[in-house]
Amino acid sequence: MKILIICQYYYPENFVISKIASQLVTFGHEVDVLTGLPNYGYGEIIPAYKNIREEIIDGVNVHRVPIKARKKSRLSIISNYLSFWSNSKRWVRKCKKEYDVVYSMSLSPVTILAAGNLYKKKHHAPHIVHCLDLWPESVLVTQAVRRNSITYRLLYRWSKSLYSHVDEVLLSSPSFETYFKQVLNLPDLEYKYVPQPSFVENSDAKEFVFDADYLNVLYCGNLGTIQLIPLIPEAMRLLKDEKIRFHVIGMGPMSDYLIRKIKEYQLEDVLIYHGPMPAVRASSYIKAADVMHVSLKYDGYVGKTIPNKLITAMAFGKPIITVLEGDGKHELSQADGGLFADKQDAESLASVIKSFKSLPVSERKRLGNNNLAYYLNHFSLEIVTRQIESELLRKTR
Repeated sequence: MKILIICQYYYPENFVISKIASQLVTFGHEVDVLTGLPNYGYGEIIPAYKNIREEIIDGVNVHRVPIKARKKSRLSIISNYLSFWSNSKRWVRKCKKEYDVVYSMSLSPVTILAAGNLYKKKHHAPHIVHCLDLWPESVLVTQAVRRNSITYRLLYRWSKSLYSHVDEVLLSSPSFETYFKQVLNLPDLEYKYVPQPSFVENSDAKEFVFDADYLNVLYCGNLGTIQLIPLIPEAMRLLKDEKIRFHVIGMGPMSDYLIRKIKEYQLEDVLIYHGPMPAVRASSYIKAADVMHVSLKYDGYVGKTIPNKLITAMAFGKPIITVLEGDGKHELSQADGGLFADKQDAESLASVIKSFKSLPVSERKRLGNNNLAYYLNHFSLEIVTRQIESELLRKTR
């Protein structure tokens, strides 16, 4: 197949689409990617990429369009979204190459889908969307807009229109189907559950050396409002004298909050913020951690999803402690690979960390082994990409 992949984010930005595209090339397909100039998490266009528009990465032909860098302000984020929406459509209008199928990965924002729908209309190729983030639900959960606002109503109509013109929606969490049918009122679209593989791979990187006198808990991922980051410093206040260290890797809107609370609560020795780091380096910390922490706010449909952090922890064969409900809780329960907090509060998180600390080493190892086996059977890059390939082939026949 000749496949056009559309996603606003691509390597060196750390998103799973880069791995899927490369894997499709190893399966024998010709893959082109339409994306923006890398800037996510950097606050600027990466200097080395300012003048790059075409490159080949792991056999993938990457086409980059200009984009406004995403910074911290809301206006900057909106400008970032709209610049890709506009420039990706401009690229499609000029594109003369014939692809067999378009595969869009729908992260935030949903406007990523516009270019794929335009290519479909122009070239009569099927457009398949892999939905990893729900719109406009995400803007409600992050409290970016209110449900009764004009902005939400406009985003709702725009989102529904974009989704309604695709040929199939691949759902990264089974509960997404309910949202599409009941909230967006799109019962006639074709849906299929296809999960996402791990962002971070279990590489050959040497293990980081933690202090073995402590139980070392690790959170690795986005520090956003829906990840319940405030629970971490509050829980560690309660565990300050328990020989437990909580390590945090990542960045996001709650980074400054976390740094401030560590200082305010004098937790510098037990709650260590390592900041963002490349996936390969992060993998050395994950390999060395005693247990991984995964959390997601229970609100709305987004709170029912399968966080990629859960899949990553499974990929590394790590036991997991969670503040989690919905599809993520179901998958971890099926794997029998972790412990769950009873409530969405600091006391429950502290309690489940203490419960894990009391487990014998053999039980911790059993939980981790269960997670690795479950990952290999359900979430590995090859398995997920084969599922994607199957749907793309089916739609081109």
